[in-house]
Amino acid sequence: MKRVLVVDDEPSIQTLLRFNLQKEGYEVILADDGNEALKLALNETFDFIILDIMLPGLDGMDITKKLRQEKKKTPILILTAKDDPIDRILGLEIGADDYLTKPFSPREVLARMKAIFRRMEPVEVPTVSTHTLDINQTEKLQIGDITADLANYQVFVKQKLITLTPKEFELLVYFMQRKDRVISRDTLLDRIWQFDFDGQTRIVDVHISHLREKIEKDPKHPEYLVTVRGFGYKFQEPSK
Repeated sequence: MKRVLVVDDEPSIQTLLRFNLQKEGYEVILADDGNEALKLALNETFDFIILDIMLPGLDGMDITKKLRQEKKKTPILILTAKDDPIDRILGLEIGADDYLTKPFSPREVLARMKAIFRRMEPVEVPTVSTHTLDINQTEKLQIGDITADLANYQVFVKQKLITLTPKEFELLVYFMQRKDRVISRDTLLDRIWQFDFDGQTRIVDVHISHLREKIEKDPKHPEYLVTVRGFGYKFQEPSK
């Protein structure tokens, strides 16, 4: 049974989410304070976290940031009463997997959760490079010195393990599976985040920048994840 931590200081929302989640077979743990929620998330195992932004003690943004700093990869769905794209972008930039604006329907919460669980499932794809490591060929991608181990959600650069957020890992794998194809920002918003910001694509650029910092030798002059001006981005194998 999957365990879900629901963090909200409104009793009506706690009751609504607990009832609908339990009906779908989830075990639900409730918290109404940010400090309590952080302690639970750090010390117990959860499969999913539903997290309000406005909380007593630590707010949802701080909790998300601290969990990601502690390498906790538990998927996080942020709930916000603020219908402001900046708040949504900030939450996603610091490591949340998705967001919902209040008021929301329980059906939508469940749909978002299932979509995130699907995105986390390992994808079997053939290798795209002649280079090899001691990893099952159907469970890894390798381009140049970058290897993505899909089964274990790990990425190596020159055989050195690097740390990526769940969204950075998903973004990198999406690019590597589409080597040499130009992909627009709008396509990335739709396929990786599964929504759009009415043309506001800054979140894509921010994640690309963070990813380059981790995989490129010189992030200001990228060799792998290059910009195609006027179109989007392309992942390529550097020329020798």
